[in-house]
Amino acid sequence: MSAQNNINYNTVRPESEKITYLETTTPQQTFAIGQELGRKAAAGEIYTLTGDLGVGKTVFTQGIAAGLGIVEPVNSPTFTIVQIYEEGRLPLYHFDTYRIVDIAEMDEIGYEDYFYGDGVCIIEWAELICELIPDTAVRITIEKDLEKGFDYRKITIVR
Repeated sequence: MSAQNNINYNTVRPESEKITYLETTTPQQTFAIGQELGRKAAAGEIYTLTGDLGVGKTVFTQGIAAGLGIVEPVNSPTFTIVQIYEEGRLPLYHFDTYRIVDIAEMDEIGYEDYFYGDGVCIIEWAELICELIPDTAVRITIEKDLEKGFDYRKITIVR
């Protein structure tokens, strides 16, 4: 499925950043947007994902992984903090910082090697480690609006 099917695109370009607003009505569309980002991703890029529990951050990440050519199952690394996938055209470093209690835990896992490495970083719950996130990171927020339907999502991408 093309990410363009039944998705509203509305782009605003402030002086210093580009903001893209997308709306999806199925998990498959959310996956497809992630997949398109994965196809275009370059080494060293960091994508932060914020949004409520169950909003689709992992579905979005699975799409990015598919766009990178990763075929193994991608699940949220809630208890391990980082999961590494190396089979795609670029390595994928998938972080879930939901259970981070102290920012020093990120130092213990050597986050800088991933953030400034040769792969692509996806960071779920990035707001919990915001002081570590480089200004160059692409910030993605996924939101629900139950008035628009159970599977409706608004995805905001800030570059």
